[in-house]
Amino acid sequence: MAELLDEGPFYHGTKADLRAGDHLTAGFRSNYRPEVVMNHIYFTALPDGAGLAAELAAGDAAPRVYLVEPTGEFENDPNVTDKKFPGNPTRSYRSAEPIRIVSEMLDWTRLTPEALQGWRDRLAAMGDDAEIIN
Repeated sequence: MAELLDEGPFYHGTKADLRAGDHLTAGFRSNYRPEVVMNHIYFTALPDGAGLAAELAAGDAAPRVYLVEPTGEFENDPNVTDKKFPGNPTRSYRSAEPIRIVSEMLDWTRLTPEALQGWRDRLAAMGDDAEIIN
């Protein structure tokens, strides 16, 4: 059995309207780089991290944060772990296996318009140099 990385709870941020029992699966386009088809589903143990992901996701729908459960093994997200932050202080993970929606979280902290624009500006500045380890 694999070493348990984190006991959770876990969260996923998106603009998709999902229901309890739905499964998120790999094989869809990245919310941040639409030319990239993702081999993993990403999630975090920090509600505010999922909120940031929801706010930055493509589309005009309302951002949503869901409580999720991995259905299989998962690993540290190499896009942030040791590449940007030593260890895994963001408690960010990914799995090639589906994650199951448990419920929608309604009490997460929204970014101010200024903070959201700051994040968008940082992502835009990275441009095509923003490699996704997929």
